[in-house]
Amino acid sequence: MPHHPCFQTEIDFALPKGYLDAGGTLHRHGTMRLATAADEILPLRDPRVQQNPAYLPIIVLARVVVRLGDLPDVDTRVIEGLFAADFDHLQRQYERINAGEDDSTSAASEIASAPVPRSPNAGRFDGEDASPWRARPVGEA
Repeated sequence: MPHHPCFQTEIDFALPKGYLDAGGTLHRHGTMRLATAADEILPLRDPRVQQNPAYLPIIVLARVVVRLGDLPDVDTRVIEGLFAADFDHLQRQYERINAGEDDSTSAASEIASAPVPRSPNAGRFDGEDASPWRARPVGEA
């Protein structure tokens, strides 16, 4: 993703628990980039999402988490292996940094210090949640 000195496109994060890899190394610090339209649209075509809409955030997060500790790559297996608290943390961070703010430069600079509001619908995949995580059939607006 192109870099602009006045516009922050990547945000560092620290997981509450951390990802424990197969070798026993704990990875807590990482970087998430802003999502593109493709990051939210293309996973809807994935058969895993079509079979189970709850899989959508796994694929989206695997696309936007660009670094996690010393791991060479962050893919769906890594996201699937996160502890629930860390998965929830990344979902909330995704929603914060990709919210449609008018002044994105000030919003991005406030992310690290802003308190994290807990949505009453966080983690719900029953169609009642209006978050970007709700899978929609391809073609539905």
